[in-house]
Amino acid sequence: MFYSIFKEVFTMDYNPNQIEKKWQKHWEDHQTFKSEIDPSKPKFYNLIEFPYPSGAGLHVGHIRAYTSLEVLSRKRRLEGYNVLFPIGWDAFGLPTENYAMQTGEHPRDVTDRNIEIFSEQLKATGYSFDWNRTVDTTDPNYFKWTQWIFLQMYKHGLAYKDKTYVNFCNHCKVVLANEESQNGVCDRCDSEVVQMEKDVWFLKIREYADKLLDGLEDLDFLPRIKLEQENWIGRSHGAQVDFPIKDSDDVLTVFTTRPDTIFGATFMVMAPEHPYLKKYESSIQNLDEVKAYQELATKKTEFERVQLAKDKTGVEVKGLSVINPISKEEVPIWISDYVMMGYGTGAIMAVPAHDSRDWEFAKKFDIPIVPTVECEDVQNECYLTALDDIVTNSGPFNGLTVKEAKEAVTDYLEEHKLGIRKTNYKMKNWAFNRQRYWGEPIPIIHCEHCGMVPVPEEDLPVTLPDVKEYKPTDTGESPLANIEEWVNVTCPVCGEPAKRETDTMPQWAGSSWYFLRYMDPHNNEKLASKEALDYWGPVDWYNGGMEHVSRHLIYSRFWHRFLYDIGVVSYPEPYKKRTAQGLILGPDGEKMSKSRGNVINPNEIIDNYGADTLRTYIMFIGDYERSAVWSDSSVKGCKRFLDRVWKLQDMLKPEDSYSEKHQSLMHKTIKKVSEDFEQVKFNTAIAALMTAINEFYDDKFITKKELQDFITLLYPIAPHICCEIWELQNYDGQMDDASWPSWDESKTIDEIVEIPIQINGKVRGKMTISKDASQEEALSSMSGVDSVRGFVEGKQIVKQIYVPGKILNLVVK
Repeated sequence: MFYSIFKEVFTMDYNPNQIEKKWQKHWEDHQTFKSEIDPSKPKFYNLIEFPYPSGAGLHVGHIRAYTSLEVLSRKRRLEGYNVLFPIGWDAFGLPTENYAMQTGEHPRDVTDRNIEIFSEQLKATGYSFDWNRTVDTTDPNYFKWTQWIFLQMYKHGLAYKDKTYVNFCNHCKVVLANEESQNGVCDRCDSEVVQMEKDVWFLKIREYADKLLDGLEDLDFLPRIKLEQENWIGRSHGAQVDFPIKDSDDVLTVFTTRPDTIFGATFMVMAPEHPYLKKYESSIQNLDEVKAYQELATKKTEFERVQLAKDKTGVEVKGLSVINPISKEEVPIWISDYVMMGYGTGAIMAVPAHDSRDWEFAKKFDIPIVPTVECEDVQNECYLTALDDIVTNSGPFNGLTVKEAKEAVTDYLEEHKLGIRKTNYKMKNWAFNRQRYWGEPIPIIHCEHCGMVPVPEEDLPVTLPDVKEYKPTDTGESPLANIEEWVNVTCPVCGEPAKRETDTMPQWAGSSWYFLRYMDPHNNEKLASKEALDYWGPVDWYNGGMEHVSRHLIYSRFWHRFLYDIGVVSYPEPYKKRTAQGLILGPDGEKMSKSRGNVINPNEIIDNYGADTLRTYIMFIGDYERSAVWSDSSVKGCKRFLDRVWKLQDMLKPEDSYSEKHQSLMHKTIKKVSEDFEQVKFNTAIAALMTAINEFYDDKFITKKELQDFITLLYPIAPHICCEIWELQNYDGQMDDASWPSWDESKTIDEIVEIPIQINGKVRGKMTISKDASQEEALSSMSGVDSVRGFVEGKQIVKQIYVPGKILNLVVK
């Protein structure tokens, strides 16, 4: 009687919109996810890449990126951890400024509106962020500390200004770092990037190359993330060699990873921008030809010069040559645009016999090709050497292996002061400025008497002037340069008239340390207190896109390592673990874009099916680390799954324990979901929950304890429906304060199993028996299986193979 009444009370419709709004208000009113320092609890700091609040609002890619650590955050709280799961806004930069110029609005107004839109969407998705810790990189209380970090770098010699050729986007009218102009195009607008000579601020990230590479060893980063960082930094070991310039006191310095091939260097190549071309103009016999080539090189992007597979171009610098420091032979000098001043020394020794790029150049311009190892004719193709090849044409080093010759030649160079062992890096120093308005002002003052002077720390932050006109200039100069009342200041050292630096910082500045500010976002005295930094840091788990692992991830590790070196933080690496999600492709299998019309708006899914359905589908869509195609029918399938979860209340038995029937199922499901969440296998965790619910429906019952633990497992994925069921069933306390269920390993093994019966190599049937049944018991049970009986009756069993709990195999005749 009690059971039938119990069922009737809870037979009601599942209304996601009503339920979700209720619980989102509850979480906000009770500040359920507010985090405070609590030494009595183990901490867990989960971090997502904070979003750029664009006018387009959230897309399903954001949902996939954020829901993974949302799931882990909710799970960790139920496991007893003190969880920090913050959110903020990476709001300086080109997109907002470009949009503001198009609409005539101020970037501040655009930013504030976009932040409000994003906040509403994130709250509607039910994320358990600590909204009290929100940061905004455009807030002066935040970028005061971005400027403070820059000043510390400047004072320690890591920030400097230098004239160089830079990547300039004519459309965005801004200087771009290499990381932002890969493949020769601007990563913001896809416009072609050109070279422009300009005074540029740099950060000496190359000085941290070894620390950044060596620090990767102990980090729990995906292998592909580590590889991306290693390749971008590009550490190589070799020798720096000085080739004396004939009839001068100067040397042409080159870096080579193959000092053993120095006898095969039949020509040198300098970058068209090399300063020796200016210094030795009077010696160059074909100066007009050289200058014409230099002019052509300035019109090419770095990508076109270095990375495109194309015909080699170049000009011999007649009248200028070098002397091989060991063989003493004269070697001609060429200029070619495939050599860049920013890489190595701006010059290379070319060994065409054993380098395909040099071989192509030599063949085109009929330059000698001299092999330095015993090999076939190198006149028809380049020969790439192996470590055990035998050296030839190399004077005293003949007969050594390549491996031995590398060391022997380098020893000789160092002994005779002709060169040194050297480690080189592909990564260049970080071009750290923008010629735009919407960015952090660089806190430097230029004085005719004192030079570059840091803004006194007590005068930070240097804020942007509130102006209506902030369009970029065609010359590459910042629009701030035209605002005299802001630019003209007094030198803080000598008191004479001076001018502010008018370039602003790149967007990457604010995102290079935001994870530290989350720990203590309202501190006005420091970027964060030592207590907060020591308690919350380092970040335990960081998730983001693969597109940022050779930019933001390297930059932020660099900034953090610098702060560690000057004693601001007590741990050298900011992140213990870094994972990455795959893209969500449109229903057509293509990358989502407005132009293709295949963009999925998460608002529509929430309005039609509920936030829990969206969250469940996003985590169920496929392998988390791989791309997945959006499917409307699968979204509906996830809604049906949640409908079935709701209706479990209609088959509820009041027992506060696991039934014998479901005991193994529950322990297996708890284990599977718990482990899969930790391995970011969210799709298989949800599949396990779906399997369990199928069994409950097949058996037409679930106990109250089984329902409690089932919704606890589902809670990190679909918290609204679980909180509502928890409340309706009057479980103790709040769902958000529950304990994560544990499993008994011994009970994950089924007592009763179904095993195949194989006759003469073919499966003829299956039977259900105890996992520990004896062979005699198995044979007895087999006799009751109709599909098998005809294959054994009246026949002789000549062989029996029985594996308990696995298979019964018979050979009959």
